[in-house]
Amino acid sequence: MNKDVLAQKEAEVKALTEKMENASSVVLVEYRGLTVKELTELRRALRDEDVDFKVYKNTTARRASENLGYSKFAETLKGPNALAFGKDPVAPARVLAKFAKEHDKLVLKTGIVDGDVVDEETIKKLSALPNKEGMLAKFASVLNAPVIKFAMTIKALAEAKENGSAPAQEEAAAEAAA
Repeated sequence: MNKDVLAQKEAEVKALTEKMENASSVVLVEYRGLTVKELTELRRALRDEDVDFKVYKNTTARRASENLGYSKFAETLKGPNALAFGKDPVAPARVLAKFAKEHDKLVLKTGIVDGDVVDEETIKKLSALPNKEGMLAKFASVLNAPVIKFAMTIKALAEAKENGSAPAQEEAAAEAAA
């Protein structure tokens, strides 16, 4: 084999290895049977979520995954495959699973999430989770709930004191104790 061609292939494997290593998640899909229009729609949806989607030769992807120690991932590289790389561990799974529900020709195969090889079922479970910002918002609301309840109780006590109604004070005190 020509040395230039061999060097080019080694560079492609090295670049893909680095890309797989730096991504929070990688999802492997088979796209056999999708039309160009459907693939364009999929790429647009992935791009909106900051997910990189690319078709690689199976031998290149196999060598890159084996370089990282993902032999289970390498075993699934058969047929026309594409890889989706995400900075957010959930984004590729969420977009691809949603698209696969609408287009049965897109097949979720396997993935790598935070250094672990996962199967199709795990990818589907991940797709149900909100993105990182959504998770942080839920966490913040959980942290805020006791503070809001306490503030409402204090406000009720203050209003009851202004009105001079003793039963309201007792109810507010009981509520604060609960």
